Amino acid sequence: MPTRLHPVTAASIAHAPPPCVGCVFWQSRPDRAAAKGKWAERIEDDWGPWGTLYFEEEDRLLGFIQYGPAGHFPRADKLPAGPPSADAVLITCTYLVDAAAPWAIQSLFLSVIGEARDRKAKAIETFAYRYPEGESSYERFLVHRTIFPSDFLADLGFYPVRWEGDVALARLELGGLQPVPEGSTALLWRKVKDALTPVPVPQRP
Repeated sequence: MPTRLHPVTAASIAHAPPPCVGCVFWQSRPDRAAAKGKWAERIEDDWGPWGTLYFEEEDRLLGFIQYGPAGHFPRADKLPAGPPSADAVLITCTYLVDAAAPWAIQSLFLSVIGEARDRKAKAIETFAYRYPEGESSYERFLVHRTIFPSDFLADLGFYPVRWEGDVALARLELGGLQPVPEGSTALLWRKVKDALTPVPVPQRP
């Protein structure tokens, strides 16, 4: 099916899922809420688009992902297993619109990896959670949208930098991606990725 990726800016965030449009959780400090417009202006001047919208045919939105240089997301400094590294691009959250299309999260992660490599970023980081065996996909990908299953991230090549309880800061080095052992989750995602190849190319505004 035809799909496309669209970069997120202050102008296009209006097309994101409604809970994401005005959200400033990651942009704010615990004692002070950020003004999203001013924040967006700063990150766009420093980095450019700070997220991706994933559409399929007839412009039906499947998902959203937010990312950018770690220093632009001060909330991450206060999270368990934080702070993120100063040299990393931080993936802060995803929002899956269609529960029947969980593969959209995989495609969004792959798009960020490609974008970060093109920008010569050293690494990508995000927060991982160690779910109990047998946990449902709904719990793993739809309930908590700002933290990701540690095994899902491991299948993409992320490794834990540090753990605090069941939460880890996970990192993917971009200097030379290394293959990881293909477990059952990796095999599933590989089949999904093969079905979707080539990954859609982001459209520039």
